[in-house]
Amino acid sequence: MSLSSMWKPRRTFAECDAILTAPGMPFETETRLVNGQVQRVYKHLYSSIREFWLFFSSQHREKTYVVYEDRRLSYGDVLSGSQHAARIFERVYGVRKGDRVAICSRNLPEYLVAFWACHLIGAVSVMVNAWLPFEPLTYCLEKADSRLILVDAERADIVAPTIPNLRRDGVAGVLVWDTEVLHAGWDGLRLWSDVMRLRDDQLGLLEPPHVENVVMDPEDDATIFFTSGTTGLPKGVLSTQRQFLTNILNARIGSLRTILRNGDDLPAVTESKEPQKAVLISVPFFHVAGTTSLTMLATSMGMKIILMRKWDMVKAVSLVRAENVRTAGGVPAIVADLLDSPLAGHPFETLIFGGSPAHDRLPQMARMAWPSANMSQTYGLTEANSISVSITGKDYEARPTSTGLPSVVNDLLIVRNNKTVPNGEEGEIWLRGPNVMKCYWKDPEATAKALTPDGWLKTGDLGVLDNEGFLYIRDRIKDLINRGGENIDSTSVENAIHGDDRINQVAAVGVPDPRLGELVAAVVSPKASHRGQVKGEEIIEMVRKSLPHYAVPVMVVVVDEPFELTPSHKIKKEPLRALARKEWERRQSKSSQIHMQARL
Repeated sequence: MSLSSMWKPRRTFAECDAILTAPGMPFETETRLVNGQVQRVYKHLYSSIREFWLFFSSQHREKTYVVYEDRRLSYGDVLSGSQHAARIFERVYGVRKGDRVAICSRNLPEYLVAFWACHLIGAVSVMVNAWLPFEPLTYCLEKADSRLILVDAERADIVAPTIPNLRRDGVAGVLVWDTEVLHAGWDGLRLWSDVMRLRDDQLGLLEPPHVENVVMDPEDDATIFFTSGTTGLPKGVLSTQRQFLTNILNARIGSLRTILRNGDDLPAVTESKEPQKAVLISVPFFHVAGTTSLTMLATSMGMKIILMRKWDMVKAVSLVRAENVRTAGGVPAIVADLLDSPLAGHPFETLIFGGSPAHDRLPQMARMAWPSANMSQTYGLTEANSISVSITGKDYEARPTSTGLPSVVNDLLIVRNNKTVPNGEEGEIWLRGPNVMKCYWKDPEATAKALTPDGWLKTGDLGVLDNEGFLYIRDRIKDLINRGGENIDSTSVENAIHGDDRINQVAAVGVPDPRLGELVAAVVSPKASHRGQVKGEEIIEMVRKSLPHYAVPVMVVVVDEPFELTPSHKIKKEPLRALARKEWERRQSKSSQIHMQARL
């Protein structure tokens, strides 16, 4: 018997949302005109990132904020550091409200200091993907028209040749952290550590400060995050203060719905006497989930933020145990890695499955390893500042392939051929709400394609709603496999293959066929303990029992190395698509030769 038939919630979602949004509650909503559009918004949302940071950094001043290798900084340390950096940005480099400050770095404590410093001035923080190769990385830096650029030592080597061009475009300075030495070839760059040593009395000799008197409005520009750029150069997603901050409440509402669905009352907000809890952040800050969700949520709750130079399972296990990590995940791949670690039974409170669909067996496996953890799946994208839809607790366990219901301020449509479709039918997911971006930075043509005049975001994702309104992600529209006019979503094929416990990673892709256009193929990477033991034919025979005949892969390619991932731990499908195509063409050529020889 399934959990969905056994579990009976004590409250409906309508009853839960009525409690959460009641007058005086943190999630109370109101309808107002925002930039010419009528929107349902959170009434008590912070007016700006500046206000948010000043409030919570002061409230948690004495607590540990960031742990990175042998460094430990308190909320107060980062607050004073960000205030000093803000004065330097303003007085030395002339950064003012609305100017852009680009940050291009791996996750480091300085990243957070600089991020908060930007918002104390009212500058727009530009989060550039640090893992991009030279051309798209420099494109993003040039596109942003920043007043100041901040990089780590690895990125300094990449951007150094472009400094003359950036200077001509109005960049006043490029600062480098994570090193105490200026390397050869870094002409025009300065060390962050040197500049930060400027004392307030030295800064006082420069022009008068404005940082203490900055006034911010919820509709002021706040952030630029860049899309992944998998189908072209990245696009800069510009969001306002309100659009960015809405995600803090969107990220919390799922877990509170779960408490109410279970029939319990909402917990009172009190100062905990327990040891300080921590969140392990393995998602880059330049990804919306890393900053908009995990960092902002941890900051608002006074948690420790645990950083790693790179994802290392052995190190992660040590940190989880030593630092009282209670929240982890961010993407399904991280949770899958934790399942293969000796952390079964650790008192995780929250496990997050976001960024990409989790295969349907992952929540069940996680429940067995961590019975008390609240598991959640979320759906959103850079253009919506992370989370718009979520599902947690027993609702998620009952519907492990769903990404949930929209937040109380988000609306959702399923659209095909410019018409909404009934529940149960597939179409493109459209989102609307106060978290949806303002525009693509300096790209009105792309903006017009993505946003309707009344604020609907065309996500490019294929989905379906069930009769209760729960959303199920089928695929990226561009990743659909079209077999003779039959659209096959890769997620359903991948879920079927994950039924084999030996498999670690799966990517279902299309391979060319002269008659049907495309056929389904798959590339799999076994778990380390099963490498060399998995055969593609075995997997094909297994999935015949659960997939319709047209969705059964014609070929499964087994590779004994982990797949290449994006910085947000999503599988890069393009190289796997190319690998499958090459292998398919090789097999077809070999088959043709055999047939020809047989005729002879």
